[in-house]
Amino acid sequence: MGLFKNDCAIGVCEPQRTQGLLTDVAQGDHTLIKLTGPGTFVSASITKQGGGAGLTFVKMDIDGRNVVNLSYEAAANVGYNQPNNYGLVLLDHDPIRNLTIGFPVLLTYKRSLTISVTVQESGVAQILANVIHGK
Repeated sequence: MGLFKNDCAIGVCEPQRTQGLLTDVAQGDHTLIKLTGPGTFVSASITKQGGGAGLTFVKMDIDGRNVVNLSYEAAANVGYNQPNNYGLVLLDHDPIRNLTIGFPVLLTYKRSLTISVTVQESGVAQILANVIHGK
């Protein structure tokens, strides 16, 4: 196979960004992004504006398996506000909180990749998700 895979250099073929947006967010479960595979996950950014308790949970599922399920408050409490090798970093600039996901190696999905949130707090004005992915 050499240095090329599907006519592109080893890495991500046909990279693109997919965005999901929720406004005037009600409490409950919400799907922000659902990608169908096969594909490669590079990174994601899920930004929450408003909601003082931090009890919005960000979830990422790949092929029906949960990879991330963490609230903004839990991310702050366990120290994900510093660069780390785990793949999660919380950038906190009240009232905007941004949870980034990007592991040291690319993750592939065969059927689907879903980014969703469970909101358990009031006052969330919007949630914006961006996922970088490819083939």
